Amino acid sequence: MNNKSSTSAYLNSIENRLNEFFIMIAGLWTFSVQFFKYVFVPPYEVYEIRKHMNELGIKTLPIVSVTGFIIGLVLAMQTQPVLARFGAEAYLPGSVGISIVRELGPVITALIFAGRVSSGIGAELGSMRVTEQIDAMEVSAVDPFKYLVVTRIFACTFILPILTVYVIFIALAGAYIAVVLVQNMTIEYYTNAVLYSVEFGDAIPGVAKTFVFGYVVGLVGSYKGYTATNGTEGVGRASTTAVVVSSLMILIFDMVLVKITLWLWPTF
Repeated sequence: MNNKSSTSAYLNSIENRLNEFFIMIAGLWTFSVQFFKYVFVPPYEVYEIRKHMNELGIKTLPIVSVTGFIIGLVLAMQTQPVLARFGAEAYLPGSVGISIVRELGPVITALIFAGRVSSGIGAELGSMRVTEQIDAMEVSAVDPFKYLVVTRIFACTFILPILTVYVIFIALAGAYIAVVLVQNMTIEYYTNAVLYSVEFGDAIPGVAKTFVFGYVVGLVGSYKGYTATNGTEGVGRASTTAVVVSSLMILIFDMVLVKITLWLWPTF
């Protein structure tokens, strides 16, 4: 009897999780449709968008700067012994540069951005929801979706590519420090080797997909916060799940976008 009840409870738990998953997918799709419906309709909240871009960008700079520098440093230190086995140490700057520009720079920046921003948006909008501030805006004839959600998603979409370009340069600087520690290489040689190996076509797909990552971070954080329930407990759950879901979606979209890029540009 106990085995039957435990099995039934386990199946019910799986069913509830699946229901929550499909409800979340439907909610995210609805939010996406609403975003593209509202984003082109005036009035345009330019001040709010600029304010959010400033807050999200400035407050994320310290953590992405440290992360980018360490990623470049560690990548170069780990790659050098491998290339040394084959007598190919001269290719160290180029291989590190391509890795950072194509994949590590965009993805690591997006994941750090998701942890810092998506949770913040979820907590902020969740607090406004449970304290009925969003309901008060609706009563005041102010569209909360356009004012709160559209501005944040738009800001995330366009600030993440800027942060990515910045992190790429910081990571390349960190890689140069590592190269100097293991090889007697001048900065002129390092710069020329990176520029020779990394083409303009390498940077475009890597940076372009961060627009999608930024959109995902803003969308998930806004959705989780905007639909939060159950008081402060719901706010904490919205903040936590926003980070998990946005990070997972970034990795999934990265896999899909890399496949699309390789299909469109076989030599990429």
